[in-house]
Amino acid sequence: MSLDYTTLAKTIAALTEGETDEVALMATVACEVHHSDDRFDWTGFYRVVAPELLKIGPYQGGHGCLQIPFSRGVCGAAARSGDVQLVPDVEAFPGHIACASSTRSELVLPVWNKADEVIGVFDIDSDQPDAFTQEDADQLGAILKQVFAA
Repeated sequence: MSLDYTTLAKTIAALTEGETDEVALMATVACEVHHSDDRFDWTGFYRVVAPELLKIGPYQGGHGCLQIPFSRGVCGAAARSGDVQLVPDVEAFPGHIACASSTRSELVLPVWNKADEVIGVFDIDSDQPDAFTQEDADQLGAILKQVFAA
């Protein structure tokens, strides 16, 4: 059974309507997405807090890395390039940062605000190899745009 993104998008839209605080929005999105699918082992945000630096934001799951430079890992690559990172095997990703040894695959989406600036990345880890599809990337990207850039 695939994830019902239509319902997830509607739920998140209802929960975040009228909210402008980015951290509150991130907390709500992380919670709803994390609990929507068993593939999602760690779900959360890394926020841009300084030039070329991400720090952990709201998340669900075990501990994450506290900070990630743009120059390192899958999250850094998404923040640096502004491109979605769909990684079927984290061991094959050059410079992967193992925040959790259980992570096998990863999906990281840049988060853009209304001013078209990257304010962070949305990171989803799975303990299953090749857990994410292009549909996941597209649908979650649309949800992030609806919440943070609409």
